[in-house]
Amino acid sequence: MMNNESLVLRVAGRPVGRYIARPELAPTLSPRPYLHPVTTLAGTAVTELSPADHLHHLGVGVAVPDVEGHNFWGGRTFVRDQGPTELDNHGAQRHAAFQLRDPDGFVEELRWVAGGAELLRERRTVAATELTDTAWALDFTFSLTNTTSGPLSIGSPATNGRPGAAYGGFFWRARKEAEPPAVFTADTEGEDAAHGTRAGWVALAGTGWTLVFAGATDRTRRDPWFVRGAEYPGVGSSLAHEERLPVPAGETVVRRVVTVVADGRLDRAEAAALVRKAVSP
Repeated sequence: MMNNESLVLRVAGRPVGRYIARPELAPTLSPRPYLHPVTTLAGTAVTELSPADHLHHLGVGVAVPDVEGHNFWGGRTFVRDQGPTELDNHGAQRHAAFQLRDPDGFVEELRWVAGGAELLRERRTVAATELTDTAWALDFTFSLTNTTSGPLSIGSPATNGRPGAAYGGFFWRARKEAEPPAVFTADTEGEDAAHGTRAGWVALAGTGWTLVFAGATDRTRRDPWFVRGAEYPGVGSSLAHEERLPVPAGETVVRRVVTVVADGRLDRAEAAALVRKAVSP
């Protein structure tokens, strides 16, 4: 099913995700397109939309807390020497057009607008691929082009003075359960070990589901992972970890993250094997 507002991703004929292109959201949530619900092949939901703990967490998408001082993440803005602060600085990602719409993916153009002006133009490419009878992969690429006449830069709470909070970029808000998910990489165990690392992949394993996130280009793999498990389950790839990311006028930032969505609790070897299959050239 497709229309101008949403489309359904399918793998082997089974629906695995709904993409909302034109959501109706409060300005303070930094309105933006998102995928929700995303499910395993058996139908287990592995995303959350506007959960009580963070109303501005919107399934799977791209969210950036600081583009030249404008908030495309939602909620409060971290201000140096002041902390999280309610500001009237929210931007919006506006769907412009689908260049391609197929049952297993799409190519979309978006406009990142704040203060009445376009700051960035995005080309978003999303594809769903079957890996096994119990696992599929969501391949998510975004390209951000500075369409202003001057330089822009992307920041995070970390670059604005909040240690350990380098969120901003691709972000997946996962399903919250009674117990936090297990967190592991190829050679580490636990949220503290995975957070802030440049691991090839990082996994969240919950009750009957596992998500394995992998940077799929050399440039993406240089971005550290932002990982939450205990407070809430979520994983992102950090565009601005230690310093702001400059985007000169006319230049483009490209990142690609492939996420394995599997039924059951994968072990390390199973996760690694599925990543290799999902990210193979």
